[in-house]
Amino acid sequence: MSGQTLTDRIAAAQYSLTGSEVARAVCKATTHEQTAPKKKHLEYLIQATQETNVNVPQMADTLIERAGNASWVVVFKALIATHHLMVHGNEKFLQFLSSRNTLFNLANFLDKTGSHGYDMSTFIRRYSRYLNEKSFAYRQMSFDFVRAKKGAEGVMRTMSVEKLLKGMPTLQSQIDSLLDFEVHAQDLNNGVINACFLLLFKDLIKLYACYNDGIINLLEKFFQMKRSQCKDGLEIYKRFLTRMTRVSEFFKIAEQVGIDKNDIPELTQAPESLLESLETHLNTLEGKKPTGGSTAGSAAGSMGTPVAAGGIAAATPPPTKTVGGDLDSSLANLIGGRLQPCWSSIISVPNKDPQSEKKLTGGANWMPHVVPTSWATPGAPMVGTAWTPHPSP
Repeated sequence: MSGQTLTDRIAAAQYSLTGSEVARAVCKATTHEQTAPKKKHLEYLIQATQETNVNVPQMADTLIERAGNASWVVVFKALIATHHLMVHGNEKFLQFLSSRNTLFNLANFLDKTGSHGYDMSTFIRRYSRYLNEKSFAYRQMSFDFVRAKKGAEGVMRTMSVEKLLKGMPTLQSQIDSLLDFEVHAQDLNNGVINACFLLLFKDLIKLYACYNDGIINLLEKFFQMKRSQCKDGLEIYKRFLTRMTRVSEFFKIAEQVGIDKNDIPELTQAPESLLESLETHLNTLEGKKPTGGSTAGSAAGSMGTPVAAGGIAAATPPPTKTVGGDLDSSLANLIGGRLQPCWSSIISVPNKDPQSEKKLTGGANWMPHVVPTSWATPGAPMVGTAWTPHPSP
């Protein structure tokens, strides 16, 4: 199906007659055309969230109503438009979504109109779960992990132990729901799901940066924590190790569909010795006798689980050392100067000029290696300006 349907045109006309330009823009962004929502409609909606005279709850309700359509194309595009506004719109849009008891109820969605509908329905169900989790995380934390400031002065690096131990599981759950999208390169065969993947990829980049910041903060504070806090912190670190394999797999898919390697974080193995050091410290606090080796540490090492670039040399950090201003000096103090310098530049996050924040990661460099015939329709721009396909041969 291509082009706007008669239903699309009638719906847009109805909204025009009622004077609701915002609702009309929502309708135009969520037509039956198998292309990504047009940039001009998304930009209009983003600007509308900044206006004081626009009813943001009504805008959100219109998008949610469109997500109740029977067509997978309309529903998918409603989710994409909602996600786009969560990221780029005024924060009051996300605040409203997080205040709702329920957001998207699409766990049983199924478009039976064709085989493509069956396939895309699966991703719609997964995508809606992620957006629900994103909204829930905002409600729990009162800020958006994606929008949060990153780096040495970022929110996860400066967070107190108590809030960090509460926030990290919330962040882990949001990352899990994103990774549960479980798409493969061959599934990215139309402009709609491609637009969704772009948004998920950019979210994962920023969520991963927050995750690393949180782990750095955890490691800096670990040897000053109480026993119960160390126990929770160790479990958070172990879950971090296991998730890195799935993050790496997601980034491989991104590379397969043409994202520039320079825009994809490089992951390396986590040193087994670090996990052993954390476990040894906890065992000491619990009064357990040291063993010949760490079973959990050996398991993690054998898995070859990747983390952010770098690692830490073997040592049992003394809990009395002070923490410095940056990670290298902090952990160097903690482990008596035996730190391998590596954690300082973990990941490249779009944190440059304000204009770059409006562009999806990948920029004009993201060009798919193989272009399906249904990749994009001429004259229908993708979300943002990031995905520029090669001309069809």
